Amino acid sequence: MDGNSILQLATPCLLLDLERLDRNVRRLNETIGAKGVTYRPHLKTAKSVDVTRRVLPSLAHPVTVSTLKEAEVFAAAGLTDILYAVGIAPAKLGRVVELRRKGADLSVILDSVEQGRTVAKASAVSKERIPALIEIDSDGHRGGVAPEDGETLAAIAAVLAADAKLRGVLTHAGSSYSSRNREEINAWAVRERDAVVSAASRLRKAGYEVPVVSVGSTPTALSDIDLPGVTEVRAGVSMFFDLVQAGVGVCTPDDIALSVLTTVIGHQKERGLMIVDAGWMALSRDRGTAAQPIDQKYGLVCDIEGNVLEGLLVLDANQEHGIVGMCEGSAARLPELPVGTRLRILPNHACATAAQHSAYHVVQGGDPSIRALWPRFGGW
Repeated sequence: MDGNSILQLATPCLLLDLERLDRNVRRLNETIGAKGVTYRPHLKTAKSVDVTRRVLPSLAHPVTVSTLKEAEVFAAAGLTDILYAVGIAPAKLGRVVELRRKGADLSVILDSVEQGRTVAKASAVSKERIPALIEIDSDGHRGGVAPEDGETLAAIAAVLAADAKLRGVLTHAGSSYSSRNREEINAWAVRERDAVVSAASRLRKAGYEVPVVSVGSTPTALSDIDLPGVTEVRAGVSMFFDLVQAGVGVCTPDDIALSVLTTVIGHQKERGLMIVDAGWMALSRDRGTAAQPIDQKYGLVCDIEGNVLEGLLVLDANQEHGIVGMCEGSAARLPELPVGTRLRILPNHACATAAQHSAYHVVQGGDPSIRALWPRFGGW
């Protein structure tokens, strides 16, 4: 660390507010626990062993990952029940087998007979029965088998049966990110739930065991919908939240645990702008709020304690420069912030912003003291 206070840190850098992180995790656990299902947090945003230890009740808790690098790092840290929730590619199966041989109960997902054959072949060759979940398309967002396509579901299950293992069905209602209110979130949650429960029912009627019925996206995980027939819920960005999720309506800016610490480095007073040293290399180029009713540009500006400066946004970003000014329509004036002033920027997309940094500087609320430095990793 560069010092024991955020006032001493070299900027830009990534801050993690423990107070908000803990509150967000508690909310997820209470919401999902009340529905009587297992919470399988997605660690793709965190990419940190320290964050993982903070948010899990124990290393025996089930988790989700989006890369095999994540699976390898978390398995080495002692986690064992790991779901790799990206469609499996043949060239990755060697690493899957290696992880399983080292003791990780790593499962994969797929949505085609072709993938099923590659998993079955790798299982036969390695003598390691690889468990797989069939991805179900609940919203036309990305991959998956249509829940009513019983023929394809049964064909994939049959291919897996001989040498691999059918563990269950899984879906991700990515289209829930288009929600703008509680009613729309609930509607996506119903669609997500019904899709996997229906697919599981078809497989069971065809004679296959389906122990896991998995749903998950941050908006639907926080819905008001009961989940009969579902066994687990996955969610990832919910531990941190971001401006996109605030736009969806599942959190407020006060819930966002990640921010980028930056410094004012210049002014263009005649244009009503100021310059900070956090450009898109620190904030990311993700403009996820651009499609929402309130466009937060490249991020919402807060003071050094994390309090939102109403109407102040990073309007544009170059590689190492952020252009800060008042949002369109704001009646407020640009605040007087001298060169050297420290600010925090709340991110559009926590996953993308965190990926620009190698560590979390851990703080507690508005206290400038640095509690810890938690490394994070990247790669696939």
